[in-house]
Amino acid sequence: MSFSTFKSANKLITGQDALEYLVQAVDQFKIQKALIVSDQGVVKSGTIQHVLNILDIEYSIYDSVKPEPELEQVQDCIDFYHTHQCRAVIGVGGGSALDIAKCVAALAGQTGNIHDYIGTDKIKNRDIPLIVVPTTSGTGSEVTNIAILSDNANQMKQGIVADALLPDVAIVSPIMSVSCPASVTAASGVDALVHAIEAYISIHHSEITDALALQAIELIIEYLPKAYALPSNLLAREKMATASLMAGLAFGNAGVGAVHALAYPLGGKYKMPHGVSNALMLPYVLKWNVLGCAERLSRIAVLLKLEVTQNHMHNAEVLVEFLHRFCEQLNIPAGLRNFGIAEQDIPALAAEAIKVERLLKNNPRRLSVQDIEAIYSEAY
Repeated sequence: MSFSTFKSANKLITGQDALEYLVQAVDQFKIQKALIVSDQGVVKSGTIQHVLNILDIEYSIYDSVKPEPELEQVQDCIDFYHTHQCRAVIGVGGGSALDIAKCVAALAGQTGNIHDYIGTDKIKNRDIPLIVVPTTSGTGSEVTNIAILSDNANQMKQGIVADALLPDVAIVSPIMSVSCPASVTAASGVDALVHAIEAYISIHHSEITDALALQAIELIIEYLPKAYALPSNLLAREKMATASLMAGLAFGNAGVGAVHALAYPLGGKYKMPHGVSNALMLPYVLKWNVLGCAERLSRIAVLLKLEVTQNHMHNAEVLVEFLHRFCEQLNIPAGLRNFGIAEQDIPALAAEAIKVERLLKNNPRRLSVQDIEAIYSEAY
């Protein structure tokens, strides 16, 4: 039997006035006291006030989420949830804050250790209401059943994948991303681009995910430079919020591939921001993937109105070069050497990346550990 499924948050609210729906969502779940999960950047910038000004309930704020949060932080936040006798979770922030919020809502009512839930479908249910409000346009965490956390003991990123992580309500408002620093706007935006491209070339793509991915790619290429150049451009912010959401829906169902698999060890061992590591690896991995998905990459090149021919291989290579320049224009650092990574570390990185079979199995080209070493060397 052949069939596919499509997963998302239960309800998506988008647009410039989307935040107003928060009142209705709180009423719907009869929330009396909520845990707000956020980070210092969102708090210090004042962005969180957009949410606090609307809430008319009791709440406690956990604002200690780190940029690349560790597994242990989930337990710390769960303890905070219980200590303050909260009954719901509202995540306000970038992907890190949302991932922690999702895990807390799914695990605060469970027993056992956080490590027990690493992997796929190890959380069977969630009774705690979960509302998320992203402040960046990139991770798509607001619509996925995935949380990515750092495992310091193994110097690796780990994934918790379960439908219990899908939010009840995702509220996506461009207002929330206006104060996002330019560097974060760029890195998170390219992260969304990677999600869309990898979903489109995934061997598990569908016509539904294709449509979402292609529209996300087109929007990001047009509007990310505008949001980066002028942070107060609300139209660009809204288009990027929509594109990130669509890319999240695409990869949340089709999966991502080798770009993410090779990015994971960079974040786990060297604490490289996830968006930056994805942006750095994107063109190099795509260059290797051309053999397995030239026609699909060619379609993206045609969509973006690049200088194409009737030759799919040629068009795919034109796209790869275009993406190199696109990342350069957004001032995203290139080259592993610029992040304190030694060339002799490449074999160890490849040995870790080859273990990320959950993602590599989606990739259109099978990669050996020697292939991965070669890709890292090219990206050095």
